[in-house]
Amino acid sequence: MTSFVDHVVLHVSAGDGGNGCASIHREKFKPLGGPDGGNGGRGGDVVLVVDPSTTTLLDYHHSPHRKAGNGKPGAGSHRSGAEGGDVELAVPLGTVVKGATGDVLADLVTAGERYVVARGGRGGLGNAALASARRKAPGFALLGEPGDGGDVVLELKSLADVALVGYPSAGKSSLVAAMSAARPKIADYPFTTLVPNLGVVQAGDVRFTMADVPGLIPGASEGKGLGLEFLRHVERCSVLVHVIDCATLEPGRDPLTDLDVIESELSAYTIDETLGGRPLHERPRVIVLNKSDVPDAVELAEMVRPDLEARGVAVHVVSAATHQGLRELGFALAAMVTADRQARVVEVAPRVVLRPKAVDDTGFEVVAENGPDGPRFRIVGERPARWVRQTDFGNEEAVGYLADRLARLGVEDELFKKGATPGAEVLIGVGDEAVVFDWEPTMAAGAELLAGPRGTDVRVSGDDVRPTRAAKRESLEQLRSAREHARDELAAERSAGQWTDPELGADSAPSPEPSPTSDRAEDD
Repeated sequence: MTSFVDHVVLHVSAGDGGNGCASIHREKFKPLGGPDGGNGGRGGDVVLVVDPSTTTLLDYHHSPHRKAGNGKPGAGSHRSGAEGGDVELAVPLGTVVKGATGDVLADLVTAGERYVVARGGRGGLGNAALASARRKAPGFALLGEPGDGGDVVLELKSLADVALVGYPSAGKSSLVAAMSAARPKIADYPFTTLVPNLGVVQAGDVRFTMADVPGLIPGASEGKGLGLEFLRHVERCSVLVHVIDCATLEPGRDPLTDLDVIESELSAYTIDETLGGRPLHERPRVIVLNKSDVPDAVELAEMVRPDLEARGVAVHVVSAATHQGLRELGFALAAMVTADRQARVVEVAPRVVLRPKAVDDTGFEVVAENGPDGPRFRIVGERPARWVRQTDFGNEEAVGYLADRLARLGVEDELFKKGATPGAEVLIGVGDEAVVFDWEPTMAAGAELLAGPRGTDVRVSGDDVRPTRAAKRESLEQLRSAREHARDELAAERSAGQWTDPELGADSAPSPEPSPTSDRAEDD
């Protein structure tokens, strides 16, 4: 069963924000005590946390889907909804987080470091938070925003100072076991090492880590064997150690040929430049001629040693079985690691520069497109898209509030500049989630236009023409003229005796109507 995994695809989903509440405070003698709807709770985040005790991504290989809790909706009496629970995922030191397109999002190399890989959605505002001097009792609330979601790639790249590379069965695992307290699997057959093994080496006052990488073979950089899968674990190393088997009996194998083959594979491997690493063939290196406890191996090592040193590389003849030459090798590697640490540029925390947005930054853009039915206009921007997600389109007052916000943002003016005409198709958002509507410029925004009861809006009821003061005065004069004409006809019928009952006499006539003059005074 697999116990080591260094590459997984994680499907994360943050929690959705809770919806706001539309509520009116009611009590005895106070049937309409004002809005008291609470806000919705924030959705939970999905957070990666570096845990030094974690050494593999195996848990996420078996359970790749992780979701945070949703926020609770608000309630009346100004009660806000509870926040959704965060999900914290422990990852090993050296984990690199990449997006679905391969771009590096984070490089987690510090114990306890946290990275929010998916952020929860914000809760919607209740009607108490939406109340204003012009909108004293909103009959709607905002919906909660959906949380972030998607796929991320986690890659584990070991934080080792020294990396051992070489052919299978060259003695790399034996070398790690002899120089540190690590106990990797050791056997006399190829590809014994299936996972990288880390060991801590103490050489005087210097302590460094050593990684044993699975054996490389010709074509490893193209995917042959196991080398390509684990070469990522040597990307962070300071020193490369070529472990060469001087006691091999395989035909066509000798120390010089083995070194050339491994160097060729290291040069062909492309490292992740976004992490700032140097190419592998440019790293400081040491050549270790292993298995000097075998008589024939000692003779071969002494024969090829001058040729290897002529290449300008330090050569050590050692035996992992008898510990011959390991002390000298440990101090030599410690000196190289110390020099590399001192040569590194000290990272200075960057200055925090605040760049506030310009006051005229509307935060949106209107793009003219060619749709299937003719030209259309798409509104692209974070704020308009967020406002659409927060709107309950089943509530007309909420739709009117959205129109108010878009008008204040300057969307209508920008549509005019782009050449939009009444009835043009307008989209808010990107992709299939965009909201489509027919634009009517006469739909003037403003809560003062809400002439009907709560839940109605003249802007969406079809009667979108606001009467002028002259039209109102003319309508009132027509109503008064109609009343006077009706009174004159009634008085003429009464004078003609049409309202007299023969059986009851003149007393059955209806009481006289008030004069037009007095009625007009009351109307005034």
